[in-house]
Amino acid sequence: MGVSRYERGREALPRTGGVRDPDTLAIDALEPDLVLISRGSDARLLAADLAPSTRIVQVDGFESMAATESMLRTVAQASGAAEGSARVDAFARDWRTAARKVEGESLRALVLSACSGEPYSFGRGHVVGDLFSHAGFEVVETLPRIRHLRAGEELPDILSAVARFQPDVVISLNRTTAEHCNAQLGMLPVRLVMLTGEHFFQPGPDMLQGLAELAERIK
Repeated sequence: MGVSRYERGREALPRTGGVRDPDTLAIDALEPDLVLISRGSDARLLAADLAPSTRIVQVDGFESMAATESMLRTVAQASGAAEGSARVDAFARDWRTAARKVEGESLRALVLSACSGEPYSFGRGHVVGDLFSHAGFEVVETLPRIRHLRAGEELPDILSAVARFQPDVVISLNRTTAEHCNAQLGMLPVRLVMLTGEHFFQPGPDMLQGLAELAERIK
């Protein structure tokens, strides 16, 4: 019905604001029966402007793949999706099977996003880092969630992170809509694997496509 301000490629749909500052009037104009929001959103702020009949459910799935499965079960139950529980069970089986097929062989991997804004790397306490761990990689980022690689931070850029963590491979998750990638990706002293970021940035079934692409590219 609508998309956040972060969404690209769906210009025809109404914009509903951001995670921490949802556009409650725009959301209310859509007359939704159910609104799914993240843990970072203020449910009370939304409830104040939405119709009393609108259900608001907070979900999260960014800590780990287990959290993603829990989030999908919550969404399936809240939305009354047909065969929702069975579909989540199938996803749980399928992503584990796909992860095993990658055969990361304990390669030390620096997993990052470097093709939209300032680069940042993923730790094992983020669903992306957890997924790569399940795929057999040793995720080298030591912060639990994400580390921003920018001036003024402990590690100001990608090359600094590579020097610190000594990965065997750098895996860059690239948005297809990005106009350019960080120039330091072309200066790496280690192997670079570039993947479609949209398959990883939103926890859920798209990750299966990401794992299939990873299995092919890492050979």
